[in-house]
Amino acid sequence: MSTFKDGGEIHYARAVTLDELIDQIEAQRRKTGPQIVVGISGYCGSGKSTLTRQLVAALPDSARMRGDDFLDPARSHQRSSDWDGVERLRLVSEVLAPRCEGRPSTFRRFDWSQRHLGAPEPLPVAQVLIVDLIGLFHREALPFIDLTIWCDVDLKTAARRGIERDEKLGRNHETLWRDVWIPNERDFHDQFAPRTQADVRYAMS
Repeated sequence: MSTFKDGGEIHYARAVTLDELIDQIEAQRRKTGPQIVVGISGYCGSGKSTLTRQLVAALPDSARMRGDDFLDPARSHQRSSDWDGVERLRLVSEVLAPRCEGRPSTFRRFDWSQRHLGAPEPLPVAQVLIVDLIGLFHREALPFIDLTIWCDVDLKTAARRGIERDEKLGRNHETLWRDVWIPNERDFHDQFAPRTQADVRYAMS
């Protein structure tokens, strides 16, 4: 794992094992305090959910805030240059800002079967809150995230894995991948450079 400064600019760290990534999270806690928000992002199919589950299993007093709970089922299936279907402002107002300010709050999950928001639920109580979501590394959300981790898988590989995953689940989303999700990822990358926003790039196997 490496990080360095060049002319005052802090360059990213690269973690190649889960233990190194945990060390990076613990270092952030020592720096900013024990209660932190970790943001995990990457392309669709890059392994965000898998990595988040591994971290929650390995880190005591940690919890996951599932990114799919902040995806609009309709808008996330439409073309946009900034992942309009990702409800970052709701994530900030219901979860990230209250967490940062130390005040209680509730959040709502999208009920994908009913196509509307569910009933309010209390925020998870944990020292380390891990949020995994596409389109997360955006100016609307970044100020509220203590450590950003990018699942470092190229778009072609991530899309192939995502398509294969969907096929195993009996979902035929190939047209959505080709016409919506891959172009959305390219546009978001070009406009917001999420990979370069990451504090840590994690090489997903």
